[in-house]
Amino acid sequence: MDLSRKLAAEALGTALLLATVIGSGIMAERLAGGNVAVALLANTLATVGGLYVLIEVFGPISGAHFNPAVSAAMTWRGALPKASFLAYAAAQLLGAAAGAWLAHAMFDLPVLQLSAKVRSGTGQWIAEAVATAGLLLVILRAPAARVAAMVASYIGAAYWFTASTSFANPAAVFGRMLSDSFAGIAPASAPGFMLAELAGAAIGLAVHAAFEPRRHTDGHPHATLPAHHDPASRQPR
Repeated sequence: MDLSRKLAAEALGTALLLATVIGSGIMAERLAGGNVAVALLANTLATVGGLYVLIEVFGPISGAHFNPAVSAAMTWRGALPKASFLAYAAAQLLGAAAGAWLAHAMFDLPVLQLSAKVRSGTGQWIAEAVATAGLLLVILRAPAARVAAMVASYIGAAYWFTASTSFANPAAVFGRMLSDSFAGIAPASAPGFMLAELAGAAIGLAVHAAFEPRRHTDGHPHATLPAHHDPASRQPR
């Protein structure tokens, strides 16, 4: 498949994902009457539904990464050509910015913003590493037919069990940095989140590899069961 189509899918998919996350956060905050728990619940439900649909729609075109950490992991595994990684990451970052601006435009807010919401500290960084490691593990271990549902479900759960509300995505950090809203993150907090996410992706890859059957030199696995299907293997190249 033509690389330009894949990049367009990654940019558009990431834009719609960020518009969903930020837009639902704005709507939730307006309607929750100051109840942060209700606002977070509404934000979570919208994100879960939107992410599931976007993976189903764009997965057959680009793999539906929407996330430089996922693209880096797929490049490491050979599922994404090395020459395509930087283009994928650039498309995702541009899409994230466009999604933030679209959300602002829909809610009649200033399009260009920077967040003032500080999200920092050891607990938040550990949470981002855990969230991203889990995301990679779900992507790599989930049965192919259930990847979209399982990824969306995991992110929804991680909104609540992690201290950081599970960004788990450097592109999402970038887009949310550009929005002074419920879902925002201050620019000074962004590098710590991104580094934690990349570390988490590496941990997720390592855990996945630890569960893979080892192979003899003749190609036969030590384990009696075949290796788990890797969803990345069916992604377009």
